[in-house]
Amino acid sequence: MSFIATKTSLSRRAFLKGTGATVALPFLSAMTPAFAKTATAPKRFVAMNAGLGFHAPNFIPTEAGANYKAPVYLEKLAAHRKDFTVFSGLSHPNSNGANGHTSELTWLTSAPRPGLAGFKNTISLDQLMARHIGAATRFPSMTIGARGSSLSWTANGVQIPVQMHPAKIFRQLFVDGTEQEVAEELKNLERGRSILDTVLDDAKLLSISLGARDREKLDEYFTSVRELEIRLQQNKEWAKRPKPKVDYKEPQDVADRNDILAKQRLMNDLTLLALQTDSTRVIAYSLGGMNAVPSNIPGVRTDWHMLSHHGRDEQKIEELTRIEAAEFAVFSEFLTKLKGVKEAGGHLLDHTAILFGSNLGNASSHSWRNLPILLAGGGYKHGHHAAHDPENNTPFANLFVPLAQRMGVEIDQFGSSTASTIQGLES
Repeated sequence: MSFIATKTSLSRRAFLKGTGATVALPFLSAMTPAFAKTATAPKRFVAMNAGLGFHAPNFIPTEAGANYKAPVYLEKLAAHRKDFTVFSGLSHPNSNGANGHTSELTWLTSAPRPGLAGFKNTISLDQLMARHIGAATRFPSMTIGARGSSLSWTANGVQIPVQMHPAKIFRQLFVDGTEQEVAEELKNLERGRSILDTVLDDAKLLSISLGARDREKLDEYFTSVRELEIRLQQNKEWAKRPKPKVDYKEPQDVADRNDILAKQRLMNDLTLLALQTDSTRVIAYSLGGMNAVPSNIPGVRTDWHMLSHHGRDEQKIEELTRIEAAEFAVFSEFLTKLKGVKEAGGHLLDHTAILFGSNLGNASSHSWRNLPILLAGGGYKHGHHAAHDPENNTPFANLFVPLAQRMGVEIDQFGSSTASTIQGLES
């Protein structure tokens, strides 16, 4: 798979007009010539979550360390054994929620008690990273899904819509609009700026008569508006620049909605292209699940969701294993393609940390403890099973902190984390 770079350099003289101030853009990688020869490649992050879980005995080795015997699913990744680390004994505390699947809402946030009365989500890991990246890429982040719900949340706890149509994703990434369409886009962005200016003026007048708590809420609102204002200006700069050209035929959406493997392969290809062309460096990707029988997987005759609630029925587990083993085979293909893209003396997987797993440790009982988690690539030392206490789980968010730091985010705590490092993550 190849591509031709068409990016042009972004002038540092570009500026952002904030509320009552003019803010100069910092020097960003987007300002350098496209694909300039540098000693290092940009760091990327992809989070992939399977909403119906994975059968843990087929995923988690019984032995800790490097000499583990690979279970059924990890056998599908045998060619990449030195490229990933398996984590067990991790969970987000207090993830019991409104129903058995609401823990998916907080897989990348770690906010407690999802979906229950008074619940408000917090910023997701991918969006924290996207904030730091800013205008370095056309899309600071992408939220996509083969199916399922969005994994991405803003700082104000608003869920970012998920894009599940490959054709639309491809056009957003690689198809330039006509001159008229670009002009209309710029006009709409200007209109958005005008609306924000009006809203801010009205809000400032309102703030004079508010109490302390209401002013605090309004300050949060101002912060969100300013961030949106900056993003609108960044979008204007990118709208004027041509999109990269890729040697990949514009895809059609998979006709058979139950062909989960075809959809995953297609979304994996788009993920690869987005990273390879530096269109984005952060992707939250929902693998999801469904209440139907997956197509084109021999021996599977039962609704996938029903199989996930197998109740230890051996026949159901056998069918479930066929589905999930096929998913791991597709994931292995994805890792192979990432390793096939050479850059900066290595390959794309070296520079991309992939968090792969589920918000359910035991989907049959809707347990959110002992999550099946795998981390691939990212330049870490891999090839082992990092076994944490299955009774007293380590906060999953302890892994989020070093992943964010790797992307340049200067934090030492995230969500429910209790440490800024985690046993088993080796640089």
